[in-house]
Amino acid sequence: MTDDTRWLDTEESAAWVRLVALTELLPGVLDQQLLNDVQLTHFEYGTLMALAAAPERTMRMTALASRTNATLPRLSHVARRLEDRGLIRRFPCPEDRRATNATITDAGMQLIDDAAPGHVETVRRYVLDALSPDQLRQLYEIAGAMLSRLDPDARLTATACQFSEGPAIARAG
Repeated sequence: MTDDTRWLDTEESAAWVRLVALTELLPGVLDQQLLNDVQLTHFEYGTLMALAAAPERTMRMTALASRTNATLPRLSHVARRLEDRGLIRRFPCPEDRRATNATITDAGMQLIDDAAPGHVETVRRYVLDALSPDQLRQLYEIAGAMLSRLDPDARLTATACQFSEGPAIARAG
């Protein structure tokens, strides 16, 4: 039996360890700021942002799950919490009564407006301001290379996001 494992060399190992640390630390920083400011997790904020960017501020729950990279059960749990706070409303889809739509309420839109300045400052402080313009482009390209393997069907908005254009709602992060 031969060992075909492609073990990590020193540089690969160092890069991997740093990537893992980043993916573990950054979500906590983003959650903490949003929880302190507006009592939302970063995932809840992203859910509200996806609805805010949708036509008529409404999406099918299945499309919203895909947009937020969540399972439908996870999104349903989060949607219930957001609905309990009056930030979204769910209702049967008029075109297909088997499906459920979600829409962001005026209160949800106001919460995004309240949350956005602190969130953008946190994103700048911990990510963007740490990078030179060249490093920012490299980050975009590196993330794109990994997303093309993780999301080969380009279901996520982030996978299709263009560097020169940005996502639909760049202002709010």
